[in-house]
Amino acid sequence: MIKKVGSTEIREYHRASCHCGAVEFEVYLPNGLVSPRRCNCSFCRRRGAIAASAALQDIRILKGEEMLRLYQFNTMTARHYFCSVCGIYTHHQRRSNPDEYGFNVACLEGVNPFELGEVETVDGIHHPADSNSE
Repeated sequence: MIKKVGSTEIREYHRASCHCGAVEFEVYLPNGLVSPRRCNCSFCRRRGAIAASAALQDIRILKGEEMLRLYQFNTMTARHYFCSVCGIYTHHQRRSNPDEYGFNVACLEGVNPFELGEVETVDGIHHPADSNSE
């Protein structure tokens, strides 16, 4: 099944990768892109990615799991993963919902995040889990 977001096609099982191809993964997206958004916290502002949501069991690393590096900060709850070769953020386990991953929409094969139109920005600066997530 294929869902469209603007002119962008999102497949039910969509392959994704980092820039250099060392990390490849598949995201199960039966409902298309769920909650695509940017975050304004100090970390997300710097990386600039649009993240969408998937359940933990809906992301499967196909290649290069050993190439992923973990970054954590502040409350040390969220788990942000990057390719150790090219540095691209691929996905993270959310602190707002630890049963979900956020994944980098730009990693999806054939998806240009600039074609998604207006994307919500969430307030990560004032996250309820801390007094200041900057």
